[in-house]
Amino acid sequence: MMEVQKIDIERFILNGGGANGESYTSREDPTLMLKLYFPGRERQALNELQRSHMVFDAGIPVPEPGQYVVTQDGRYGILFRRIPDKVSIARAVGDNPERAAEYAARFADMCKQLHATKVDTSAFYNVKDHYLEILKESNLFTQEQKKKIEDFIREAPESDTAIHGDLQFGNVIISGDESYFIDLGDFCYGHPYFDLGMVLLTCKLGKEEYTKDVFHMDAETSGRFWEAFAAEYFGKDVPLEEIEAEILPYSALKTIIIERDCGFPKPEFREILEKTIL
Repeated sequence: MMEVQKIDIERFILNGGGANGESYTSREDPTLMLKLYFPGRERQALNELQRSHMVFDAGIPVPEPGQYVVTQDGRYGILFRRIPDKVSIARAVGDNPERAAEYAARFADMCKQLHATKVDTSAFYNVKDHYLEILKESNLFTQEQKKKIEDFIREAPESDTAIHGDLQFGNVIISGDESYFIDLGDFCYGHPYFDLGMVLLTCKLGKEEYTKDVFHMDAETSGRFWEAFAAEYFGKDVPLEEIEAEILPYSALKTIIIERDCGFPKPEFREILEKTIL
């Protein structure tokens, strides 16, 4: 078991929040930031901390992780070394939509480097095993649906390279010329398609109100980002339609993780799943 340090949340300043928790900065040491999970998510906090240390040690660009902590009211979190003047690529695009293609190229270059990085397969989850474990624990699918999803996962291509696990343009932060991956709780290894499905999903397949609320941009801008990303990642000569047809089932597969995190079926994602896998 990893040692847990008790902290006083009053010693931190709230910066913002997301689907799983909130981020804070230390009042006493501005070089420290706290990622604090919502109640009942201590397992996810511990998973992210353990994987963050492993990913950092593997030389992949991520903020330096520190202590595993718990607040007086029982919320678990992680201390990280803060990146000064950082901004997510999603926020950068939202604030500068005319530079969407530029930021997409930067994101694509970072993703290509990640997906070319071989990792210790004895230390990290295989992405297939990760999905199969989540699917097994889910009570949101029928046995027939589970069988079809399981067959698709087992038949997917293999690789021994790094997978972020929740790869979207809100989970990369930039500061000057430096770029870092964040939110590493689902980090594993496997074929890049498992990651690229999430990029397509968040850039093009979500509802516009969600894209505006979470990623700070309209659907037209996120669509342009995806097109520029796809051209940079796959090559400008590969038709976009072919790329999307290949990646779409992996976008649908993210339904398993999305519904795990929210705890109920998401009709807009179930529709994609039914069209491609079920």
